[in-house]
Amino acid sequence: MITFAIALAVLYLVFWVWHLPWVGKLTKAEIDRYLAIIETRLLPAEEVKAFTSRVRSWAEADDGRPVYMINLVHFLPQFRKFPGAPEFEGTAREANAYYEKSIRWLWLRHAAYPIFRGVTQARSLINMEPERKWSSAAVVRYRNRRTFLRLLSDPVYARMEPYKFIALEIDLVPVSGKIALPDLRLVFGVGFLIIFLLVGWITAV
Repeated sequence: MITFAIALAVLYLVFWVWHLPWVGKLTKAEIDRYLAIIETRLLPAEEVKAFTSRVRSWAEADDGRPVYMINLVHFLPQFRKFPGAPEFEGTAREANAYYEKSIRWLWLRHAAYPIFRGVTQARSLINMEPERKWSSAAVVRYRNRRTFLRLLSDPVYARMEPYKFIALEIDLVPVSGKIALPDLRLVFGVGFLIIFLLVGWITAV
């Protein structure tokens, strides 16, 4: 049992390190390098300059802490056409689902994961101008701002990203975490403790 307890503790420590934003703030050299890669890969090309300009301002204000990216999505009635756009047989939702499935392990490798996803029930209940009709919303946790830039500059992401942009319009709003429940470190810790106690009880019977 002692060996088993040590093994669970080591697994939890590995998960804790994976989850923790242990690297410091982004440097200017890092930002320049990531954005140079993103500018050559991200599609559609005509939107890249505006995107990277906003990302640069956000990256330069890095505080080294986790980021929660709010994704507001509107699925297009027809696929968008642009140079490099892939051919896809299916709906906009199916194209986006293919994109998300393809980068699932890439997300996890960079310690990023969605903590919320939902489908809109109606239009905005407060009619601000200009009104946007959102199809779905999601919140994705990134270990830090570096993680977000690293993911966007990954060649695997570059191959799959066009399937996203043919299918939808999206607003990305990065926010700082004040209250985020549940914290997966707590979930894993409690889970390992329950497994340990359960195995101990079974072996004692």
